[in-house]
Formats: sequence, structure tokens, C-alpha cells
Amino acid sequence: MIRTTSLVLALAFTPSLAAPADITGRATVIDGDTIEINGVRVRFEGIDAPESRQMCENAAGKAYRCGQASARALDAFLAKSRPTKCTATGASYDRIVGYCVRADGTDVNTWMVRNGYAIDWPKYSGGRYASEQAEAQTAHAGIWAGAFDLPCVVRGARCD
Repeated sequence: MIRTTSLVLALAFTPSLAAPADITGRATVIDGDTIEINGVRVRFEGIDAPESRQMCENAAGKAYRCGQASARALDAFLAKSRPTKCTATGASYDRIVGYCVRADGTDVNTWMVRNGYAIDWPKYSGGRYASEQAEAQTAHAGIWAGAFDLPCVVRGARCD
């Protein structure tokens, strides 16, 4: 039996059936590129963050859990200005895909890339975050301070 609220949410967030929708509320961080608001998971469009289990090297060559660092940074960032509002642009697996902003209007997707907690994923962004990624690389911010594998490689997925 399908619950009415589940059906309404599914229809509201099915791109082929509805216009882009907004979901607003207190975000729970799942990982560096996925949050949950009101029981709905939202994957940040156009960016890719290190996997939760992913290890990277810092500037000194010491291994650290960069996926956890990304998620913690996102959590602290979102906590500074609530609620979070996401605009759905599509769906992927069990998640909505979209753009998110904090209550103060700061773009979450952009912030994650600019601060080196995620990378631009041209396959899905069309290079939208290339300049923010270049800033992070130049500043040796986040994962750009050391060495890392692309998150898609760690997942075992195709990166192109």
C-alpha cells in the first residue's frame, strides 16, 4: 500500500511530471554532496565530494578521512544559517538532484567546491564550478592541499 504523502512527494519531485520544486527545512548531512530535508534526500547537482570512507593525503603526506572532513565541514556550514532550501532539478536513484542555498542565500554547491570539500563534476555541471575549483586549487584548500583520488574512482564508477 502506498501512503498518500509518499505518492505526493514522488509526484512532486518527478522531473517529467512536475516543474522544479523547492524543499526547505533543517538539513541533515548524509555525506559531502548529499543532505536530507524532511525525509527527502537531495544530491547536490554538478559537484562530487569525497566518499565517506575515502582517504586522502594532507600537505605533509599524512592520510586522513577526507570524506568525513567534507561532511563535517558541510554540517558546520549549514548550521550557521538555517533553514536550507533546495530546488530540485532532477532525480537520481533514491534522491532528488538540485541546487541548495542557506537561509542567508549562500549557494551550498558553490561553497563546497570553493572551499575544497568537493570538486566540479563537468559531466553534470558543464563546468559551472570550474572557476571555484581553480580558486580552491590555487589556495590549496581542502582536498587540494594534498593528494586524492577522484570520488568517482573511489566509488568504482565511470568518471566521464
